Amino acid sequence: MAYASKKEDESGLSSYYNNKTTIIQEARVFNDSPISPRKCRALLTRIVYLLYIGETFSAQEATTLFFGTTKLFQHKDSALRQMVYLAIKELATTAEDVIMVTSSIMKDMQPNSEVIYRPNAIRALCRIIDPSMAQGVERFFKAAIVDRTPSISSAALVSSYHLFPLAKDVVKRWVNEAQEAVSAKSSSSFFSGSSGGGYLNFGSSGNSNSGYQPIPSTSYITQYHALGLLYLIRQQDRMAVTKMIQQLGGGKSGAGTTLKNSMALCMLIRYAAKVMEEDPNVQRQILDLLEGWLRHKSDMVNFEAARAICEMKSVNASQLTKPIAVLQLFLSSPKPVLKFSATRTLATLALTHPAAVASCNVDLENLITDQNRSVATYAITTLLKTGNEASVDRLMKQITGFMSEISDEFKVIIVDAIRSLCIKFPTKHVSMLAFLSGVLRDEGGYDFKRAVVEAMFDMIKFISDCKEQALSHLCEFIEDCEFTKLSVRILHLLGLEGPKAPQPTKYIRFIYNRVVLENATVRAAAVTSLAKFGVNAVDDGLRRSIDVLLNRCLDDVDDEVRDRAAMYLKVMKEASLADTYVKEESVFSLAALESKLVAYVNDADASAQPFDASSIPKISRVQLAAESTRPSTLDIIAAPAARASASPPPPTAAETQSAYVQQLADIPRFAEYGTVLNSSAEPIQLTESETEYQVTCVKHIFREHIVFQFNVSNTLPDTVLEQVIVVMQPQADSGLTEDAVFQIDSLSCANSPGIVYVSFKRDNPREYTTTSFQCILKFISKELDPSTGQPEDEGYEDEYQLEEVELSAGGDYIIPSYASFSSEWDRLRSGATATETFSLGAMESIKAACDSIIELLNMEPLGGTETPSSSSVHTLQLSGLVTGGGGKVLVRCRMTFSRGQGVTLELGVRAEQENACALVVSVVGG
Repeated sequence: MAYASKKEDESGLSSYYNNKTTIIQEARVFNDSPISPRKCRALLTRIVYLLYIGETFSAQEATTLFFGTTKLFQHKDSALRQMVYLAIKELATTAEDVIMVTSSIMKDMQPNSEVIYRPNAIRALCRIIDPSMAQGVERFFKAAIVDRTPSISSAALVSSYHLFPLAKDVVKRWVNEAQEAVSAKSSSSFFSGSSGGGYLNFGSSGNSNSGYQPIPSTSYITQYHALGLLYLIRQQDRMAVTKMIQQLGGGKSGAGTTLKNSMALCMLIRYAAKVMEEDPNVQRQILDLLEGWLRHKSDMVNFEAARAICEMKSVNASQLTKPIAVLQLFLSSPKPVLKFSATRTLATLALTHPAAVASCNVDLENLITDQNRSVATYAITTLLKTGNEASVDRLMKQITGFMSEISDEFKVIIVDAIRSLCIKFPTKHVSMLAFLSGVLRDEGGYDFKRAVVEAMFDMIKFISDCKEQALSHLCEFIEDCEFTKLSVRILHLLGLEGPKAPQPTKYIRFIYNRVVLENATVRAAAVTSLAKFGVNAVDDGLRRSIDVLLNRCLDDVDDEVRDRAAMYLKVMKEASLADTYVKEESVFSLAALESKLVAYVNDADASAQPFDASSIPKISRVQLAAESTRPSTLDIIAAPAARASASPPPPTAAETQSAYVQQLADIPRFAEYGTVLNSSAEPIQLTESETEYQVTCVKHIFREHIVFQFNVSNTLPDTVLEQVIVVMQPQADSGLTEDAVFQIDSLSCANSPGIVYVSFKRDNPREYTTTSFQCILKFISKELDPSTGQPEDEGYEDEYQLEEVELSAGGDYIIPSYASFSSEWDRLRSGATATETFSLGAMESIKAACDSIIELLNMEPLGGTETPSSSSVHTLQLSGLVTGGGGKVLVRCRMTFSRGQGVTLELGVRAEQENACALVVSVVGG
């Protein structure tokens, strides 16, 4: 198709020529007699062009064009027929009644049909047929898959791949043909040698001979398509996939493989790497195959094998020797793509095995001046991770030279590498801080500036010697910062670190300038930062100065700025408010807060009472920062995308709790119970993983009830379980009475898992019952009729013994919650207290005693006390919340250890409620 000239484009001829309305009107050419192949081909080309650039046809328009196109089947021109199939394939998704053209397509698919457009017919048929018709065309596809012409075989294989999700059972029967296509010893190409016309019969007459003579081809592309289909069919059977890899691998050397296509071998390597990741037992055999492929004649295969070994989870230095040697050869290759792939892989590997990559340092240094700046960037970042302290200054000078020549994306990679280098070599912080402050003044986007600022944040946090200098650089940066988010973060950091500096007054000017010059968001952050200086000021003069500045902020035009200024002026005058709003080290757990808010909003009766925040556990700011820390940009860019998307991330604690709340709210009986106070963090396994019936348990605590959720899975494909229940028998005098059981009516392998609920009423809601339950799974077992797939009428009653379920204090009634121990311990002095002494003779160390107590009570260890600094004397501090209004509870465990006697424990408990205090003592003493 000829492209429109500039002159035509300016005059609007091109837009008219490719206008949808014009094309629909010109479609009358399909009805001409005799048919003009040249005109029809040109019109079909324009139709396909419109579809490819995103133009849409209505169902009526597409149907009109579709059936107009089908009239061209009466002409025998090969090139026209190919264009017809291309148009049919694209229009089939929108047009109606497309199945009517099936018979015409089937004529061109006949195995004895020596026409060049047979592959096009196969591809079009895949789009046309209904899944129920797949069995009717099975013999055609089987014959086409093993056809000696690669274009026909590839078309059939790719079409089968697309048919698989719609007709799995039918396509699975083609596995032998796909295997034969993979193992093909030779193949042919689609180029025709027809006697009548030229290439593809362009310009030939209507009665020209459409036959052609296939000639040998060396691409073996059919193997690539056949391997993809073969894996798709067998992917659920790991043993079959492993056997396929071993058969096609060609032994240790890889020379015996029947695969001649490089892309097919690369595909096989990826399958092998996936199998090795899922099944460590075959790692040795797969590793031998991968090492054999390192010596393949194709660079593509060499690289894929080397990368697969480098990305192994538990790879060691000796296993990395061969792949690194291959990648090192690529570093000196004249091909840019090989150099880029090698440096990128080595940069990723250097994150975990810098010593192994160090052998490539000489070659990597030669690439620093490479004209391809992407290669140079990865070379620099790899050297920064593998180099020694002596080479840092030299590398920093080389980096400075080409920072202005690369894009922001690669600048971020370099800054992140320097960020990790700062922690590795803290004595070199002067040169690295000078570099970061220099690039901070350069032009750049938000992501680049954020990476530099976060690198400085890390230096402030981990290298105390550079704190003042880094804060000064950040103060200068916010004087001319165009990014509001970065200004707010820097002001927040100044509020935290500035008051601790030897001369806190030097930062006040920079902060107050933001109040005068910036937007409302930054002004509000500056007010908060100033208030922290005022609250933490040792000098009364500084406090008075801050008071004056905050009073000026009361006249600000923005509500938020005025409100903050008024609040902090009040806070500065009252020490108790300052402790709560400024000096408080703990924050609410966001996951728990979200879960409680969702439950509160969904509970119609809860709106009558104010939201109770006292039951929400708290965490330290360090824990909050760890939860919200973003992954390194370098890790994101360097990580292989396919692996990252292979497994979705697990649900967060908030998502899990919200899902439980929604499930329980859907059952009217449980909706009457009120708000869920606590749910198990993880399901408890009550059966072995390899048994035919698998059961897990989740406990939900309500104010007056306890609900046990049993997730039951039936792994037997030929058996259905009906009337499934769990019989629970608590210990005597447990204080619990069973009041409801919700059974599973029918449970098959297909609809597993199902949920059985067992509800118990708490006789005294103010008591925290701890007991164990004997559990038996009861059901009626029925066999499935193989012919109908329906369960038989008669079954037999059966039961299955489950593990005991424990209702304990830790995890069921007590939730970990962070607190400032010394101040809270003093505050609770007037509350419920208890002190007991215990002898823990079985404990072999204080560390073992700490771990056992933390696990038993499920409370938050404070101040790093979970790690004893002495082997003979230690004090463990714990904090938690007791559900159901039990309030806060603190535990102080004073321990001494002596050989032969074990650990002696003095347990001190302080709580807001007497029953919460008694609960903790009973757990340790029980």
